[in-house]
Amino acid sequence: MEKEVKNKKLAIYQAKNGAIELRLDNKQDTIWATQSELCFLYGKDQSVISRHIKNIFSDKEILEKSNVQKMHIANSDKPVAFYSLDIILAVGYRTNSSQAIQFRKWATKTLKNHITKGYTVNKKVLQKNYEEFLKTVEDIKLLAKSNQQISSDDILELIKTFSSAWFSFTFIGAVAKH
Repeated sequence: MEKEVKNKKLAIYQAKNGAIELRLDNKQDTIWATQSELCFLYGKDQSVISRHIKNIFSDKEILEKSNVQKMHIANSDKPVAFYSLDIILAVGYRTNSSQAIQFRKWATKTLKNHITKGYTVNKKVLQKNYEEFLKTVEDIKLLAKSNQQISSDDILELIKTFSSAWFSFTFIGAVAKH
């Protein structure tokens, strides 16, 4: 589920034990999560998540500089570290818990579909714009049948309109219900 909160979009990954809100950063094409959110997401305590993050950086799997943001939060004495989607994924693949296994199943299935099909469909976003999507599909069919050339501007506009539905790199509605 995606919702607007104070002019910021949040992507929500639905885990079996509840939902967690992750910050969707459209400027950097990533999602941000705190260490406590990662603990909740994967059902592990902070020492486990901290160790995985430390190992990810020491193995140079991911560069710390571009994947960690420190921000001050209300009622906090010191800045809180926020970790990018790259770190969220890497921790999910290193963590051993039933929640992490569910996450890996979803992530692997999504990535496999994207690689084999060449695209990924985010059904929730598509449903939100379903009528517009159907109209666009019909327009494309008519253009294809009429042998008219489709301008590159029209193609780019189509891709822009539905890119959030086709290319799903967020956790929105992601976990298969078991």
